[in-house]
Amino acid sequence: MASVNRAFRVAVAVPLALLAACGSDAPTSPAPSASVAPPSVPPSRTQPAAAPPADPVLRARETVKTLTDADLAGQVLMPYAYGNDADKVDAAAAAGNQKIGGVNTPAELVAKFRLGGLILVGFAPDDPTGATNPATNVDSPQQVRVLTDGLQAAAARLPGGAPLLIGTDQEYGVVTRVRTGVTVLPSAMAFGAARKPLLTEAAWHAAGSELAAMGVNVDFAPVADTLGSAGSSVIGSRSYGADPVANAEQVRAAVRGLQAAGVSAALKHFPGHGHTTGDSHDDLPVVRQSAAKWEKEDRPPFDAGVEAGAGLVMSGHLDVEGLDKGVAATFSRKIMTEVLRGRMKFTGVAVTDAMNMPPAMKWPAGEAAVRALNAGNDLLLMPPDITAARDGIVAALQDGSLKRERLVEAVTRVLTLKFRKAGRAQPALSTLDSPDHQRAVAKADAASITVLKGACSGPLVSGPVTVTASGGRETARIALVQALQQAGVTVQAAGGTVVHLVGYGDKRTDLSPGAAVTVSMDTPQLLSAATSPALVATYSSSRLSLTALAAVIAGKAKAPGRSPVPVAGLPRSACVR
Repeated sequence: MASVNRAFRVAVAVPLALLAACGSDAPTSPAPSASVAPPSVPPSRTQPAAAPPADPVLRARETVKTLTDADLAGQVLMPYAYGNDADKVDAAAAAGNQKIGGVNTPAELVAKFRLGGLILVGFAPDDPTGATNPATNVDSPQQVRVLTDGLQAAAARLPGGAPLLIGTDQEYGVVTRVRTGVTVLPSAMAFGAARKPLLTEAAWHAAGSELAAMGVNVDFAPVADTLGSAGSSVIGSRSYGADPVANAEQVRAAVRGLQAAGVSAALKHFPGHGHTTGDSHDDLPVVRQSAAKWEKEDRPPFDAGVEAGAGLVMSGHLDVEGLDKGVAATFSRKIMTEVLRGRMKFTGVAVTDAMNMPPAMKWPAGEAAVRALNAGNDLLLMPPDITAARDGIVAALQDGSLKRERLVEAVTRVLTLKFRKAGRAQPALSTLDSPDHQRAVAKADAASITVLKGACSGPLVSGPVTVTASGGRETARIALVQALQQAGVTVQAAGGTVVHLVGYGDKRTDLSPGAAVTVSMDTPQLLSAATSPALVATYSSSRLSLTALAAVIAGKAKAPGRSPVPVAGLPRSACVR
């Protein structure tokens, strides 16, 4: 195709004053100028290359000079792929890759499009983001490590030789891609209930180390959204709570933990998804706050994450009326450039939320890609048609609807982020689920348990216990049974004092009227409708959360948590002021 076969090159002028690197993933904003583009295959190199600069910013700016238009376009794309291995896939995975990219394997996808990154995905029926995950390529840590090694081998053969950005949504709680063989953190809301940022940082450092061991170098976390009074069902326990100041400290701690482990944190969903009951996986939610309320209620956690060195900020598909009414933030230059870059001084990589979500699919994939880049995004996540997105970017360079300086700026930021990761030692898989990591996370879980009604000392129940749960929660029920038995509580299949578990998506009809204890393993608002003498929130159904709960039920530990969101008719805690 003529648009992909122009044989010009990219030339970039870089003022030396802009070369100072931050102590985080965030690069200094580049100041590129003109050039042009590519053959459809990487050009041959006839002269030996000089040793690359050691400084990631310098290296990125030198590399971008060598890239064709097609190379540049590929570097701002971060799709998903089908298959559990980079080079060996079954027929179904090959068919999926043919549909989205005209190739058979994930490695071929990286090579064909000279991709900047790839996101690892996984569908789960209890995941509010499941609709955007049509494939599953995470199974076990060992499988993920083999997959990421193969992807990096493919990326090493691309022009510039930069590492591939490999990301996933490992938020923990209801959005957790790798669920087995790792130390599972509780939800963000559990950390908000614990109110101990040092524990948050330690837990997220453990999580980051385990992601790095699997070869994942970008985590699309933490969620920096602050919940409004009406809540947000799609965000819910993914948020640290309703207090923007407290959330800011939690976000800062999570970012520090991840970044120190060598994994780039991605703040989401900018400029804030917590003050709407809409779901951007379905349509364009409207956030009706004024600009002044946004500054007070939503901005602080994002500021804190930026200050802590987050490598990426994810734009939300949100109509934030106080900032740019009628325009989704992802496609708003006012929000993504004037606010995020100009006022908040973010210099890292701006990444879109999934481009296969309805608000981003109102245009053809190529046009949507160009609109997102022109707004100020640097990396386009999960384009629904990779070829169309790549070709749309190249065509826009040619017709001038996308300025070359804007694309080169985006690619320079992406490459800087990548080169900051080059040469970093990768932890061994033996670090996963280690005793040290278990202890770090268990402390946070123990600090989060909240009694909203009931005794504050001694056992919450007496005599034998029967554990029941709403539909689909058998794994959590069994985990609590085992934890109670380990805590010395007698548990029987029926006839005991009932401890009833509810969780994500449950309603009043899922409550058990006769339960002595009702436990919410997600947002605690449902507890306002429960009639049990004791009401407890864990905010999470992880094994370590349920172990901490068992200790409280058995009277072997107090419940120091305090609900980070209001619950109608109940105090934030019956035991903690």
